[in-house]
Amino acid sequence: MPEHIPRNHDSAGADDLRPDAFLEDAMHRWGDTVLRLALSQLRDASDAEDVFQDVFVRLLKDRTAFNDDEHLKAWLLRVTINRCRDIGRSGWKRRNEPLAERHAALAIEAPDLLESDIWNAIGALPSDLRAVVHLHYVEGYSTDEAAALSWDAAPPRRARAFTAPAST
Repeated sequence: MPEHIPRNHDSAGADDLRPDAFLEDAMHRWGDTVLRLALSQLRDASDAEDVFQDVFVRLLKDRTAFNDDEHLKAWLLRVTINRCRDIGRSGWKRRNEPLAERHAALAIEAPDLLESDIWNAIGALPSDLRAVVHLHYVEGYSTDEAAALSWDAAPPRRARAFTAPAST
């Protein structure tokens, strides 16, 4: 196991937090990936930043013994997807419109990426397919790996995500 991926002990407490250097390395290596995935899922920069923070705080406190860098990256992506789904299912999120729509003058401008045709096309996909498409086309995972990471491993769903619609 690489030495920059520490294993935590079984005892609980503040001493069991992962070292700062480990967290900083993980954020440096995969922070952009986590943020991009959250943006593709939520289509809201402030929600994506909240997910980013939640994911890395969870990593700081989590005691998973990672086998290698790929195991850590897969864990980060899985936690990101789960957190995005939690936000999407929350009653508060469904009952409230985005801040940008209510207070346009106060809204922070989102990156130009959020206004691109590709971004809009991905955003039009059902939420269960957005993660698979993002992981495959943006992060470079195979279709099987992308489906497994998003728990969408059922063959019909995987096939649906990577099959062009029939022309009418």
